[in-house]
Amino acid sequence: MKFVIAPDKYKGSLTGSQFCEAVEKGIQRVFPQSQILKKPLADGGDGTLEVVQDYLKASLETIKVKDPLFRDIEAGYLLSQDKQTAYIEMSEASGYKLLRKEEMNCMHTTTLGTGQLLLDAMQKGAQHIVLGIGGSATNDCGMGMASAMGYAFLDANGNRLQPVGKNLVHANKIVDDETSGLLKKIQVKVACDVNNPLYGKNGAAHVYAAQKGASPEEIEILDQGLENFANVLQSHFGKDVRDVPGAGAAGGMGAGAMTFLNAQLVSGVDLVLEMADFDLALEDADWVITGEGQLDNQTAAGKTIAGVVKMAKTRQIPVAALCGSVNASIQQIQEMGLDYAVSVLNQVGSLEDAKANSFSNLEQASFNFAKLLEVG
Repeated sequence: MKFVIAPDKYKGSLTGSQFCEAVEKGIQRVFPQSQILKKPLADGGDGTLEVVQDYLKASLETIKVKDPLFRDIEAGYLLSQDKQTAYIEMSEASGYKLLRKEEMNCMHTTTLGTGQLLLDAMQKGAQHIVLGIGGSATNDCGMGMASAMGYAFLDANGNRLQPVGKNLVHANKIVDDETSGLLKKIQVKVACDVNNPLYGKNGAAHVYAAQKGASPEEIEILDQGLENFANVLQSHFGKDVRDVPGAGAAGGMGAGAMTFLNAQLVSGVDLVLEMADFDLALEDADWVITGEGQLDNQTAAGKTIAGVVKMAKTRQIPVAALCGSVNASIQQIQEMGLDYAVSVLNQVGSLEDAKANSFSNLEQASFNFAKLLEVG
């Protein structure tokens, strides 16, 4: 039999690679001659950098950039061996993880550092760039990112604006006299798994700015700023991105990437599946085994398991999900397209105990699953 093991991580417990190792051990106790392909995955969120590094055979490039509050920090991104492809996580330079709680306020934060990472990759020869935009601390619609590329933003009086969220409402004109010529040579894909428009009640500011430190009054200013900035973008680029699903992702970085980088917004898990040559791995497979920390009603919304099921079903390959916990009904599991789903917990205990025993529990669950297959 041929098994393809394609999990996300168990957050705080097992990496994708450790999941693959545990499942392989359990299966081989029953099917020692089976063919097993290990394809750890991610959906563009935490842990994606590690997964992508293996598939791209990439090196970590570290440079000095500006953090969300314009302070100097060291941040890294991945560059493939042939220098043609870069994988950049926005959170490494512009993420909330870089700020203390009391520093969080997306009125004053910038994506400048993300732009510096992009520019460095371009200068080193990257022509294909994948940009992950989860975990941002910003609401500047990519204004800071574009500033690193040489764009300038002026108010109605011709004054240059600092690229932060509070200044979106003052933007009147974009100046591109000093933009990098490398922008014309790159193809950018953005890992984006939210569908928020740029502004309005479901837009970037109203949905996400509060958790980035903005007050109700500031949220209104940011929302008005995003609407104004959308008009400025349309005037300069001739592109209307305000209602494009995902335009409001990462404080409007979705819209900014589409305009300043001519980027395409795509599913994070689909990007990782492409890098992993997952379609090729599925050839002649009998089962796909996937998993994540918790299987619930969020799983179907762009998570790793959903991407795995979608691809496996194009070849009529059954999919089993071995998860830390399962909080979904039989009907929901069937609607997800899963043929088998189980929690790997085998005894009642604390969360800490469950995490500590994840590897052995997962190996046991894999063995149990393989025995079911053996019985037929």
